[in-house]
Amino acid sequence: MRSTMTAVLERAALVTDELATEPYELPWAQEARFFVQAHELTGTLELTTEISPDGLTWCPADVPVLRAETPGMTSWLVTGFGQWLRVRCRVSGDPGAAARLRIYLVGKS
Repeated sequence: MRSTMTAVLERAALVTDELATEPYELPWAQEARFFVQAHELTGTLELTTEISPDGLTWCPADVPVLRAETPGMTSWLVTGFGQWLRVRCRVSGDPGAAARLRIYLVGKS
């Protein structure tokens, strides 16, 4: 029987420049899926999946950077990540560009 879990990493987080979510440890999971819901978005939102062996030192995962320019939900699958995961969110564009985000992480054995 497979196990799953869902964690809410951010709720109504306001991003005006850059935000890295809290790290989440999933050593038992074979795969993970991020869900990022942009409730409000002006400018361009870039989402970079990051991995870490210890939750302290981070590097980009082998996942393309995702971009969004309108509010809505974005999701992507991550496999072969090892131990720790997080998402780095960047907002760029005109002065005042911002995003209000809710971010979920789902792990599955």
